[in-house]
Amino acid sequence: MNTTTLTLPRRHPLAGRSPLDWAFAALVLLGAGYAFSRYHLSMDVYEKGILTAAVPALIALGWFWAPLRTLTVAVGAASLAAIALYARQTDGFGADLAAADQVLLLKYLLSSQSAILWMSLLFFMSTLFYWGGFLTRSGSNSMAEVVGSKLAWGGVFMALVGTMVRWYESHQIGPDIGHIPVSNLYEVFVLFSWMTALFHLYYEQRFATRSLGAYVMLVVSAAVGFLLWYTVAREAQEIQPLVPALQSWWMKIHVPANFVGYGSFALAAMVALAYLLKTAPVRSLWLGLVAMPLAIVLLILAVRLGASLDADTLKGMDGWAAKITGVAAFLAL
Repeated sequence: MNTTTLTLPRRHPLAGRSPLDWAFAALVLLGAGYAFSRYHLSMDVYEKGILTAAVPALIALGWFWAPLRTLTVAVGAASLAAIALYARQTDGFGADLAAADQVLLLKYLLSSQSAILWMSLLFFMSTLFYWGGFLTRSGSNSMAEVVGSKLAWGGVFMALVGTMVRWYESHQIGPDIGHIPVSNLYEVFVLFSWMTALFHLYYEQRFATRSLGAYVMLVVSAAVGFLLWYTVAREAQEIQPLVPALQSWWMKIHVPANFVGYGSFALAAMVALAYLLKTAPVRSLWLGLVAMPLAIVLLILAVRLGASLDADTLKGMDGWAAKITGVAAFLAL
């Protein structure tokens, strides 16, 4: 028997790129160049390194998944529009944040708190539409699930706009107060919500099915529900200076990297739940229902512990004391 081995040439990553790919790359490079030229004196070496690494990463993501190009450009345009509206009114330090209650577009759409409230509404509505399509068993072309998917995209968009604008707002309060908005439970639950929804939207397109949207958006809606409760109970939407334990450039890397994992595992958990509900014996399902309340109680205790550590316990701690407390919280979880 004769066999023939064919060696196919490996495709170069830059081969076959469309004009839109190159236009997106040029736009990212121009934006990063402008940011560096204007703000490099206010950036330390770590922040310059993060900005430099973010450029090829964002370009690669946009090339890998085309919808991210549109999302990035739309979020950037909306964020710049909000900044321009804030810049019309200034105070002794920078933009007057009172404009968020006086300028129509800021008050009802583009200020950070308004955008995050829109995110909450859109994610809740997306969950309802996904479940509407799931319960009617209309298949992958269900109009309700199509609407649910579009609403999820809208929620991701508003969450990112709210995050970008909140970052800008923090820098307008006073010197050395501005920071990336991933420093407390309010901000990281926004991060978790849009990241989990975005992961789901990728796999929804990748596998051409919307059947898991009803399950995944339940987790997102639960996170949004906690976010709204936390906002009312603790006034968490107020921007606060960083406590000493969080004043590190690692926060810009550590927290987003953590929530990549949290969002991915939340998605995996709901896929597993859907599989179990479809295939598990009835007895196993009943055992799961008995065990679930205990798991929920433990989760609530862990979240409450995190909430107390978030603003109160960590205040005034030095670096090692904060690390030891964080390890204790992890073991409790």
